[in-house]
Amino acid sequence: MRIVKEAEERKNEILDAAERLFGAKGYDGTSTGDILDVVGIARGTLYYHFKSKEEILDAMIDRMMGQMTAQAKALAMQTEIPILQRFTMVITALNIEGDLGAEIMEQIHKPQNALMHRKIQERLLSDVTPVIAGLIEEGIRLGICQTDYPTETAEMTLLYANTVFDDLAKYSGEERRKKIAAFIYNLERLLQMEQGSMLEVVLPLFQ
Repeated sequence: MRIVKEAEERKNEILDAAERLFGAKGYDGTSTGDILDVVGIARGTLYYHFKSKEEILDAMIDRMMGQMTAQAKALAMQTEIPILQRFTMVITALNIEGDLGAEIMEQIHKPQNALMHRKIQERLLSDVTPVIAGLIEEGIRLGICQTDYPTETAEMTLLYANTVFDDLAKYSGEERRKKIAAFIYNLERLLQMEQGSMLEVVLPLFQ
C-alpha cells in the first residue's frame, strides 16, 4: 500500500508542476524537460507515470474537471436551495479559481494552445451536461420550465456559452451587454419560461 501511495503522490507532483507551467508558458511552450526540472525527477520516472506530454495534459484536465464537476454535482443536489439559485451556483462552481486558474484561462485562449482548449471544452461538455439536464428535469417537475429535450437543451446552452462567451473581454461594453441579453432571451425561449425569468440566474455569472 505504501508503494501505491507514493506513486500517487508522485503523479500529483508531476500534475501540480504541469499546471503551473502550462498556466505560465502554455502547453506548447512547456517541454517535458521543464516539468522534470520543476519536479526534480529523472526522465524515466516521468515516463513511468505518463507516456507523453499529452497524457500529462489529459490527466491534469481529468483532475481539474473532476474536482469542479464533483462540486457542481454536490451543489445541484442541495434541494433545500431554490432551483434557479442552484443553477447559478452550479455554473459558478465550474470557474477555474485563483491566480493559477486565471493564468490557465489566459493560456487556453491563445492559438498555440488549441489542444488544451479543445480538451477542456470537451470534458466540460461531457461532464456538465448531465448536471444541467438534471436541473432542467427538476424544473420541469416543479412547473418552472418546459422542454421535451432537457439533455439537448443543456448541450446547446453549454456549447453556445462556451463559444460566444469564451472571451467576453474582446467585445465592447454594448456588444457584451447585447450578447448577454440575447443569451438570456433565447435560453428562456428554449425552456419556455416567461421573459425575465432567468435574469437573476444568468446576470451574476458575468459580474
